[in-house]
Amino acid sequence: MSAHVIVLANEKGGTGKSTTAVHIGVALALAGHRTALIDLDYRQRTSTRYLENRWHHGQRHGLTLAAPDVVVVADGPEGEAELELRFNQASVLDFIIVDSPGRDSALARAAMARADTLVTPINDSFVDFDLIGTVDGENFEVNKPSFYAELVWEARTRRARVEGRTMDWVVLRNRLSTLEARNKARVGAALETLSKRIGFRVLPGLSERVIYREFFPRGLTLLDREALTDFSLSHVAARAELRALIAGLNLPGGVELAA
Repeated sequence: MSAHVIVLANEKGGTGKSTTAVHIGVALALAGHRTALIDLDYRQRTSTRYLENRWHHGQRHGLTLAAPDVVVVADGPEGEAELELRFNQASVLDFIIVDSPGRDSALARAAMARADTLVTPINDSFVDFDLIGTVDGENFEVNKPSFYAELVWEARTRRARVEGRTMDWVVLRNRLSTLEARNKARVGAALETLSKRIGFRVLPGLSERVIYREFFPRGLTLLDREALTDFSLSHVAARAELRALIAGLNLPGGVELAA
């Protein structure tokens, strides 16, 4: 298998997995990489609908909008077989992006086991932090890794033992507030401590901005400057965040985004 597999996974909803997945996929497609996106959330299909909206918007306005190919894979034994088939046919691709649902499933675990880069977006709160670690309620010091961190550890260990390949685990701090709040600092300190203990990298992700919700019906991204008639300074700042995110993933082949 030649394709580099990027899996976005988190067993909590509302962390920006699909928005992040689509932006990464569009960035890779614009950079000329052969890219596919596998949507494992058969019920909500958010990333699939996002890219469908993108195609329709391009058709209506005579625009050619780069995008990854997208396919939906449903839960169940047939879904696991189809997912395995998609991975085994990956020799014609440079990247495969997997958008996992916000719940535990055999399909999500199977995808995680094949990840070269595992991206776990979390909102900047201890509610989301609890997914990967627990903290003391008095001093906010980290007690121990949580169930999801143990799940990732098992997948990484098995992958290294069976395939001799490593998994780069990235925890993405999405929906960061632009204000330097005490909670933001505490979450950051806890992530730094836990990252050293169990071996993940921490990256700043996409801030909480209205523009992401406005993009969805048109299927647009921050990279579609020519298609954005309402381009503003907010878009400029958000594009800078996206560029830092893509660069921080350290993907093979180099992915450079225009300023």
